[in-house]
Formats: sequence, C-alpha cells, structure tokens
Amino acid sequence: MKQHVHYVVTDDRIRLAWAEMGRGLPLVKAATWLTHLQYDLESPVWSHWARFFGEHFRYIRHDERGCGMSDWHAGALDASHWVDDLERVVDAAGIDRPFALLGISQGAATAIRYAVRHPHRVSHLILYGGYAMGGNRSENPERRSLFNALMDVIGHGWGNDNPAFRQLFTSRFVPQGSRAQLDWFNELCRRTTSPENARALLAARGDIDVREVLPQVRVPTLVLHSADDQIAPLAQGRRLASAIPGATFVQLDSCNHVLLEHEPAWQQFQQAVLEFTGQRIADLPGDGDLSASLTARERATLSLLCEGRSNAQIGWQLGIAEKTVRNHISHLYRKLGVRSRAEAIVKTYGHLPGSAD
Repeated sequence: MKQHVHYVVTDDRIRLAWAEMGRGLPLVKAATWLTHLQYDLESPVWSHWARFFGEHFRYIRHDERGCGMSDWHAGALDASHWVDDLERVVDAAGIDRPFALLGISQGAATAIRYAVRHPHRVSHLILYGGYAMGGNRSENPERRSLFNALMDVIGHGWGNDNPAFRQLFTSRFVPQGSRAQLDWFNELCRRTTSPENARALLAARGDIDVREVLPQVRVPTLVLHSADDQIAPLAQGRRLASAIPGATFVQLDSCNHVLLEHEPAWQQFQQAVLEFTGQRIADLPGDGDLSASLTARERATLSLLCEGRSNAQIGWQLGIAEKTVRNHISHLYRKLGVRSRAEAIVKTYGHLPGSAD
C-alpha cells in the first residue's frame, strides 16, 4: 500500500518521521521497538500488520526518536519524551475527531498514558503484548536477571558482524519465525538504530512502570496477549486487563511477541480488533460468496448502515464525502440484490434489529 511520510519537529528540535496510509477511522500506533517506516512495508515480520491496518483505517505511525527515519542523534532517549512525541504526531496529522490508539509492547505504556491525559480524544484503546512494568522493575527475579543479560549482549554485540549477538535478542520476538524472518529481523536491528541508541532505548523500556495510572483509564479498552509470549509474560497482559476498568481481554494461542501472518492467532487478532472498533459485520447468512465479494470499505459502510447511521454520519466515521457514501450504498444494494436499508439489514442479519426472531 502507498504511504505518505512526513516530518514534525519537537520542542527540543528533534525531527520525528511519521507516516499515514489508508482511509477511514483514524488509528494511531504509539511508537515501539525496532521500527523503520520504509523497511516495515517490505518486512516478512511487519508488512502484514501495516497492510491490515491500512486496509481498514487511516493508519498513522511514527519512528521514535533515535530510531528508524527519525533523528538518531536525539540526546536522552528516556521515556519522558514518549507521550509528548505522540502528541506532536497526532497534532501534525490533523486528527479532528476521536481516534483508535494502538499500543504494542512498550508502546502500550505510552498509549495508556496518552489515553489518561486525553480521554476525550481516544475512542478505542487497543493494547497488544503490553506490560505495566519493564524488566528492570519486574517483581520476578528471573525476569530482571534476563533483562540485565540482554543489556550486556546489546552493549557488546549490536553492531557486530556476527548476527548471533542480535539473534539472542530477536529470536525471542518471533521464536516460531522462519530463517528468512529471523535474518530480516537481525538486519533490521542494524538498519534501525545505533548500538548506543539500542542500549539506551532498551534501558528506558526496562524502567517502565504505569501501574499507578491503569485505574485512571476511562476509554473502551481491548487487551490482547499471546499465551506464551517470551518478551512480555501473559501475566503482564492479565494485569493490564484487570487493572483497567471495563477492559476486555483476549488470549491468543501463540508464542510470538510479533504475530506472524500464517498463524491462526493473527486471524483472531484481526477479528477482535475489527469487532472492537465496529469495522466488521458478521458474514452474510447462507451466502459466503456474496460476503466475500464486498470490499473492506463496503463492509464497513454496511456495518454502519445496519447500526442506523445516516449517510453524513457514515461519511464522518469513515472519513469520506457523503456523495461517496451514497455511491458505496448504491453498489451495496446491487450486490445484495436489495432496494432499501431495511432490506439490506434483513439480508445481512435475517431480521430487523429489535424485531422478533
């Protein structure tokens, strides 16, 4: 998918690279570890993530300071800048309506703090593979010891030509990855940031602690977590879901911290996100071929139509003109073989909402 890359300058004169692709409900991804706005689209590990979000949302993401296409010479890389940088990117994107906010891994802490600071700007909070406490603050001595060992490995071998140093780190992200995926991840390490920055960024993640703000979250929240995640243990996901009021928890059958495209857990993740954000409708009863013939935009339009939204409301939700909504609805009616909204709802769900079965 085509993306547009932009730059925004922070108050301390750091250039942050951010990108957007797709249209519809805005979904902003908080910055996370090991990203590069351009290389991610070519990646056997990350490309399906970008493709999924770009097909269903106006997908906005950025490389954190010290990483990817953002400034590498950025001074201190501690967590004190993370929420401020996210605010700067959101403002630069000109988002003028509530948006979905995605926090993956370390990005979950940033997303949580942003949602607490700006509850009226976030419509949906989605946390995947997140944690409330970093490895350096863990209550588990074994986890703290492992974190310190990784810090030593990064310090000695990040820029080394021998990939074994980096693979000790990256293999924990995708333990079920293929050789090609692991090789790409190892190379991404060197493409994404310097050894000095890598150590500083990992140290900042080790000191994460958002336990005190979890009860302050006041937006709808979906927490997803792989059952055998080797980076963030399942207990971390459960802690987030139990401490955030009203949060929904989905456990995924995977050991990968970054879900791979071929695994069933990735399909489950997509379905949960679409249902949570109202972007998905049930398959049309008894007519799977017809359901499959609808584009993602047509399915989103039909979902909102079945909720009783007006054309203007559908346009606002999807970020398209009202005239475009009318065109989508006309195409939907032809594909469904109906002539009205009421008939479309009956065709989709078998009966009008609120009526007797």
